Amino acid sequence: MSTPNAAPKTTSAYIAQAAIAFGVSLFGAGVGIFYLPLDPWQRGFLGMTVLFLVTSTFTLAKVVRDKHEADSLRGRIDEARVEKLIAEHDPFKSVA
Repeated sequence: MSTPNAAPKTTSAYIAQAAIAFGVSLFGAGVGIFYLPLDPWQRGFLGMTVLFLVTSTFTLAKVVRDKHEADSLRGRIDEARVEKLIAEHDPFKSVA
């Protein structure tokens, strides 16, 4: 019988690096848009586009993560356990 591989843990340094990189890149995009020689409505359009890009990136990352978790063996086993509990539950059975 084999033991399941433990899921790799994300280190705090990696999380900090990702957060700092996100902040620096978003700040850089904002400064770049601000200093472009454009009309205010064009700057606003680019700013809204960057914000939409950021939010859609977070949404895509969540969808990919959820799909990966649903496809994993552990996720399917947990889902089967919940389905079994729901199938065996009788809401009209008296509790004594």
